[in-house]
Amino acid sequence: MTSQPNPEASAESPEAESFYSRAMPRMLRTMLIVSVLLLGPVFWFYGWAGMIGVAAGSAVSYVNFRALASGVEGLTDRIVNQQSKEKGRVIVFRFLVRYGLVAIVAYAIFESSAVAFRGFLWGLCLPVAAMMVEAGVEAYVAFRRE
Repeated sequence: MTSQPNPEASAESPEAESFYSRAMPRMLRTMLIVSVLLLGPVFWFYGWAGMIGVAAGSAVSYVNFRALASGVEGLTDRIVNQQSKEKGRVIVFRFLVRYGLVAIVAYAIFESSAVAFRGFLWGLCLPVAAMMVEAGVEAYVAFRRE
């Protein structure tokens, strides 16, 4: 039994490829927008400590997400391209520094205020919100094309 090539599984259109290639900037922008929108309600319910915690968590989350994207890009370039300029040790070092940054900020906030620490944890959840929004956008665009 031979399989026939699926005509619908052919290469994506240039518009679709352009749309999907802009997913990372959209998620980063979504993270910024959601973090700014969260500051008001958090201040209303939890005061300055909670708001500062969310702002710190959002900032660390944003930097961490950008570094993760850069690290994954560098790692894939290193794997695929034998002539890569990325050094394996540098990629691993940046990976460890990212989590070190999260741990240091989390510890400092945890020691200062429980409310700020809870806000910090909420701020760390921003990439999840950004990915959920991106999934919704991509699903909407995919269903609209059909």
